[in-house]
Amino acid sequence: MRHTSGIALLSLCLVISTDAVLAQNAGGPGSGVSDFAIAAPERLSEYIQVDTTNPPGNESRAVAFLAKIFESAGIEYETAESAPGRGNIWARLKGGRKPGLVLLHHSDVVPADARYWDVDPYAGVIKDGYVYGRGALDMKGLGITQLQAFLALHASGRKLNRDVLFVATADEEAGGLFGAGWLVKHKPEIFKGMGFLLNEGGSGQILGDDKVFLVEVTQKVPLWLRLTAHGRPGHGSSPQVETAVTRLFRAGERLAESHFEPRVIDAVETMFAGLADYQQPAFQAPYRDIRKASQDEEFMLGLQLENPGAHALLRNTCSLTRVEGSSKINVVPAEASLELDCRLLPDQNPQAFIQQLVTIVNDSNIDFETLMNFTPAVSSQKTELFRVIVSMAEDRVPGARVIPSVTTGFTDSHFFRDMGIVSYGFAPFMLTPEAHRGVHGNNERVSVRNMIDATERMIDLVERFSLKP
Repeated sequence: MRHTSGIALLSLCLVISTDAVLAQNAGGPGSGVSDFAIAAPERLSEYIQVDTTNPPGNESRAVAFLAKIFESAGIEYETAESAPGRGNIWARLKGGRKPGLVLLHHSDVVPADARYWDVDPYAGVIKDGYVYGRGALDMKGLGITQLQAFLALHASGRKLNRDVLFVATADEEAGGLFGAGWLVKHKPEIFKGMGFLLNEGGSGQILGDDKVFLVEVTQKVPLWLRLTAHGRPGHGSSPQVETAVTRLFRAGERLAESHFEPRVIDAVETMFAGLADYQQPAFQAPYRDIRKASQDEEFMLGLQLENPGAHALLRNTCSLTRVEGSSKINVVPAEASLELDCRLLPDQNPQAFIQQLVTIVNDSNIDFETLMNFTPAVSSQKTELFRVIVSMAEDRVPGARVIPSVTTGFTDSHFFRDMGIVSYGFAPFMLTPEAHRGVHGNNERVSVRNMIDATERMIDLVERFSLKP
């Protein structure tokens, strides 16, 4: 559906919170901080209160929240549900003929167990200088920085050199098939003329006295598999020599003990070299020559113990995550299943990898089923947008470095890389490693100061890239 507000507003009027926390952290009126940035923490608090836990998602609640903001700003927008309650929304600011920019975020969040939180994870509590709540970091916080930048661009009234498209999608936490994947398949015209995209996947990190922006340019490819073992059913009181369960356990043990050959792709090599100076002394030289170091089994074991995420970038991996057998303790089942979360380096052939697993398992009574698999893609860092990211970072965070990176997780960016759209994972926050652990964790939060600064950086980035001189 297409929507537009009844009265076109010449400018956006924001209600700026007078909360003491915001005043203390933003410096108050006249501080030189954009009103759009000052409003970001409170707006994030409101967004967190929109419960979009996936499953089931209910992202149409987020659509309603964002639609009201667009209507207040006089911005035309469109919405679509991929299924009941699975809403997506997009809005466009029209500009010149340069390839357009997409600001993409997902509105769904993973579940939170309130028993382990200090606050209600869905109340959007602001206390002690922090905004608490599920999605504060992944990824409603980043979505709000994009939204405020989009609104600021509209309110400026200045001419754009390109279209800027704001998109909020459903279902990323479950693979994106009801969100970005659905839009790309059913409404590809939305992205016509788009050449660049900013999404999650990157991070700003405080490493001791240094600050680094990691900009994600590619990611490991998820290959989710279900192994189903077959055997003769029976009563638990009469043990058999071999059952579906024992077959499955044997297969699982073989897979758990398998270490796939280390391989270093170019993007990973660049990332490790860029991060070498920030490692402990024993890891600095290996990081600078990671191709050689990855062939050293002792180094690889030490890296896995010290930093499992970095280790995972150097080889294909499989984690055993789910097991299902009998529905009753005294029944030997005819089938038992094991699910694997495998992540492949982008240059790996999925079918060849599955055949490798079949060989390792070596049991004709076990079937392999692919649950999910994406195509690999890499975005070049030699682009106008990457250069603008670097220049903005250098100006806004003096001394900060910008390093192209690879992530072990996956985002919706792969849908757009398949369309030829250069896609970067970029988050303008500056987080310590401890703060970053809040993603999908308990007491997920972002500081008010960080939220304001990140929004200022996003506004600056979008304006540098999209405004006509």
